[in-house]
Amino acid sequence: MPLPELAVIDGAAAGAWIEPRLGGEFGAVTLQVPGGYETYVRICHPAHDTSGNPVTWSDVAQETGRKAHPSMQWHAIVGSEDYLNFRGSLWPGSPPARGNLAPERLDALCRVLASQTREPAHCFFGLWVGWGWVETGTDVFFLSPVGSPPRPEEHRPSSFSSEELRRRRLDLPHREYIVLTGLLNAAMRLGNTGGIGGFDPQSPNVMWPTSQEWFVASEIDFDSTLVGGSSELIAAVLDTPELDAWPVRPDDSLACDADNVNEVPSR
Repeated sequence: MPLPELAVIDGAAAGAWIEPRLGGEFGAVTLQVPGGYETYVRICHPAHDTSGNPVTWSDVAQETGRKAHPSMQWHAIVGSEDYLNFRGSLWPGSPPARGNLAPERLDALCRVLASQTREPAHCFFGLWVGWGWVETGTDVFFLSPVGSPPRPEEHRPSSFSSEELRRRRLDLPHREYIVLTGLLNAAMRLGNTGGIGGFDPQSPNVMWPTSQEWFVASEIDFDSTLVGGSSELIAAVLDTPELDAWPVRPDDSLACDADNVNEVPSR
């Protein structure tokens, strides 16, 4: 990525410690964040109302007559049996993003992490290579006025050079990541530099410091971000008003059937 504060590195070497500490049943917290941390927290990605304003899951649950709790699932709190497309949702606004923590929430999280990190100047950021723009760039399609000749599509190159793309990747179960290193606040600079608007931000899908004193995961199929770390760190995350954060245990599940509180219509 052409940013002086970030450098693509050997991801296999930097993240060799992670996979041996992953485990648990399907959907478990410790399948995304390594085991062994004192405690863990879940940050629910913001949804939006019909005016585009961010809202918390608790706000939505109150609106739909559901109960907010640490293992809640979006489709359950909006009363939909469809955990992918949310057909029949009781919420008129938009759902939370999967695999991407909104920039203002990421900024708030990074401020908390910086206050609890011995070496915030040395952090690692993993981006899932399945985002189309990472390896192959972006195809941009332009709309033409009715009756006018079609405008040609434009292909914008990958955000990474061919040399950067040849570096070894971090290979974790079912996911492969390109890994960068830099200052903790450089997490805010990751994204598609060839997007339609010039830059589309993407939060790191995995992130940790050299000291390994915490670990952050935004799994591409989850609409939440998970953090493992010290009890002091997790308490600070829970106390940050910008973050819709909930305490979770290592074996808690974020799978689609994990919400045992809110009933959904049967198929």
